[in-house]
Amino acid sequence: MFKKLFKHEKNETVYAHATGRFVSLKEVPDPVFNQKMMGEGIAVQPVDGHVVAPADGEIIQIAETKHAFGLRTELGEEILVHIGLETVALKGEGFQVKVALGDKVKRGQIIIEADLPYIEQHASSTVIPMVVTNSGDGQFEFDWQINTDVKAGETPLFIARTRK
Repeated sequence: MFKKLFKHEKNETVYAHATGRFVSLKEVPDPVFNQKMMGEGIAVQPVDGHVVAPADGEIIQIAETKHAFGLRTELGEEILVHIGLETVALKGEGFQVKVALGDKVKRGQIIIEADLPYIEQHASSTVIPMVVTNSGDGQFEFDWQINTDVKAGETPLFIARTRK
């Protein structure tokens, strides 16, 4: 359940970045994510390869190997979406980027198309972690909304708000 938000706080809802099953970051089989070394977040075990913008914002990073992207939201969160585990070794194979660095994007807009069967065969996992990389600096609070099944761009995952 979301906490009551006060009028003077700035907040935004961040939605699912993929369609599939909600996965706690603690369950992601990679210490960089499950120990929250990169920040607070969640993951999705996807059922298709459409990876979308979880909120309105600007694309601030696209990995050279096309397996990850960064988005700065209107609230200032810097969100990293990482498709699969050990996918950097695929050197871009199995990923089709649909946007460019600096593009303004809308929630639900497809950012990367991922070939899940290819990734499943050539990487260790297809799970898609999403982390707020600037969550450790204390400027945001998060209210998590846990859902079993999530739909890309439609299911809210958390509300982020600026701290007073």
